[in-house]
Amino acid sequence: MLPLLIPRSVIFGNPEKADPQVSPDGSHLAYLAPLDGVLNVWVGDITGEEFRPITHDTDRGIRAYFWAHDAKHVLYLQDAGGDENWRLHKVALKTGTVDDLTPFESVQVQIVARDKRHPSELLIAMNKDDRRLHDVYHLDLRSNALELVAKNPGNVLGWIADTAFHVRAALASTPEGGSELLMRSGPDDDWQSLLVWGPEDAMTSWPLGFTLDGGTLYLVDSRDVNAARLCALALGSGSLEVIAADPEYDVSSVHIHQDTRAIQMVAFTRARLDWEVLDPALAEDIEAIRALNPGDFTVHSRTHDDQIWIVEFVQDTGPVSYYAFDRRTRSGTFLLHTRPDLSAYTLAEMQPITLAARDGLTVHGYLTLPPGVEPKRLPMVLDVHGGPWHRDTWGYDPEAQWLANRGYACLQVNFRGSTGYGKQFLNAGNREWGGKMHDDVVDAVRWAVERGIADPDRVAIYGGSYGGYAALVGATFTPDLFRCAVDIVGPSNLITFIETIPPYWSSYLTMLHERVGNPEGDRHFLLSRSPLTHVDRIRIPLLIAQGANDPRVKQSESEQIVTVMREKGIDHEYMLFPDEGHGFAKPENRLRFYAAAERFLAKHLGGRCEDSDADALSGTVP
Repeated sequence: MLPLLIPRSVIFGNPEKADPQVSPDGSHLAYLAPLDGVLNVWVGDITGEEFRPITHDTDRGIRAYFWAHDAKHVLYLQDAGGDENWRLHKVALKTGTVDDLTPFESVQVQIVARDKRHPSELLIAMNKDDRRLHDVYHLDLRSNALELVAKNPGNVLGWIADTAFHVRAALASTPEGGSELLMRSGPDDDWQSLLVWGPEDAMTSWPLGFTLDGGTLYLVDSRDVNAARLCALALGSGSLEVIAADPEYDVSSVHIHQDTRAIQMVAFTRARLDWEVLDPALAEDIEAIRALNPGDFTVHSRTHDDQIWIVEFVQDTGPVSYYAFDRRTRSGTFLLHTRPDLSAYTLAEMQPITLAARDGLTVHGYLTLPPGVEPKRLPMVLDVHGGPWHRDTWGYDPEAQWLANRGYACLQVNFRGSTGYGKQFLNAGNREWGGKMHDDVVDAVRWAVERGIADPDRVAIYGGSYGGYAALVGATFTPDLFRCAVDIVGPSNLITFIETIPPYWSSYLTMLHERVGNPEGDRHFLLSRSPLTHVDRIRIPLLIAQGANDPRVKQSESEQIVTVMREKGIDHEYMLFPDEGHGFAKPENRLRFYAAAERFLAKHLGGRCEDSDADALSGTVP
């Protein structure tokens, strides 16, 4: 029998608290928490007393914030209606004054550099002069003055500053779909090409940052190997030192000493997140941290003296939790769970899985089974991740827990083209949208059916962004495999999707042409891989949800396929959120969508539904 049904509000509503960050001087703690139902930044003494809101957003809530290194200000990013035109705001801790530091319409801010050596300064990038290109500006937090310090020559994807706060490196796109590392000695010098990554290495290689003296650049680099390694490139001699590597998995995270800029730890995301300690001075700290919680950890924030760390733990059967770790005593103090109400319910374990695709390629993923029932011939939801240059990871996953609690097996597949598994696996997804990438998820469904886990007559395909496209592909290319499909902000026509990308994605266009297709030369091919072309094949009901302000996958991507389905009388539901973008940030919108999705899945697969009174709460799976 299934355990007690978890209310959707507990899973998908606002967290009680989230994203705690310690101030640089160690005196205060900040976190996100609801204020009148809207996420805002709260600040209090590090001892946990007298927390108060220092922001007062009443609409979408704040999701991205950080301490200024002066410990006097908190900064946060905010867009309007999901349009991703982020503005940067500054809150003075002492007076509560809020300043909009970038009051420009239709301009997106990106954070380039923050450094404790420059506590009252930031380097930010904005597409203020040309919507296609982000230039770098120096921002003085004392006066709020902005100064242009690096002009984008037309192809720069990202910028790197040294510890003197000079923009000295840039990652640029190449016409072939690769990337190029540009360098300059000083602010007035011309950019010079230092090295070029071809298309096969471009998505697994990038500059990470400079050493303290500025003479060496850390790189994540996959040249001449399969999986991206952490390397140190000596700028004078050109010699390359390999710091950490794995033959199959790319470097996923790096811990750098704030003062010496030495590499202290390197992480590889295998089935779970694995840290390799390179600095012996950290060995006892990490041993003590691992004893605090069985989950996978990351150092979330730290003080300037590096003595207090805020450590985040993720685990599959509980909410994200945070501890304050004192390095002087090597002891940890529990701070908060993001969703403490989950402790009243039984959560499901997330099991790493491995399977062979039809062409022999090894594919990894995760299976979350409903607790309390025998895992035989269960209704199953194939939950396809977005990106697609992304991957699912182990830990608390709200959708996986929601689905398992409702009685479904939840299958998540890191199909070819997913990141983290080396460049051969990533590049195996080139030009395979709707092709071998879809074959991989189909093979995973068959894997679950052959093992008796999934009922072949009750399988749904579900996802957002690329996962939404995959759901539409499932409904049009393999409709006999699925009972129903749920598409969230998914492209329906690859040509119109590529032709309507945001202006500031223009430098990524050659990469899209390389990895998806070029509308100019591949029109027939892209149409053949577009669900809109194959609407006549749909024989299963669809639920489609879209944000009206989505800058990545325009509203028209959903509207055009909905229009054809409506004309043809194909069974579907369509939800349009006028105040959302690429996903649903506002809790009321999230809850509205998940209520509809839950009813839709229950209708077609037979799982539990919170809105179905006695039958839903009985703990049985039809």
